[in-house]
Amino acid sequence: MNPADIQEKYVKNGRLLTIPRKEKAKLQLFRYFQEELAKQGQEFTEKQINDFFRTYYDDPAILRRYLVDYGFLERDAYGQTYTIGERNGHLDEIV
Repeated sequence: MNPADIQEKYVKNGRLLTIPRKEKAKLQLFRYFQEELAKQGQEFTEKQINDFFRTYYDDPAILRRYLVDYGFLERDAYGQTYTIGERNGHLDEIV
């Protein structure tokens, strides 16, 4: 699924409609967010991450936690600094 497909299916007027239930769709959405975030840099504060996700969804913490749990973002031991995770692969390659 390419970024345009993700936008069409899950995002309306720049806002995430829902977090998909299916694992493959969820991974594709999280990879999309990782790629969009990486366009802004590689290291972020929690506030920067929350501000980024708040533009898409009313509960930025859930998206932040998902991306950390799935390896798309990495958090330091103190929860203050986030970096782009090592999970990689093009959106079309995620199974």
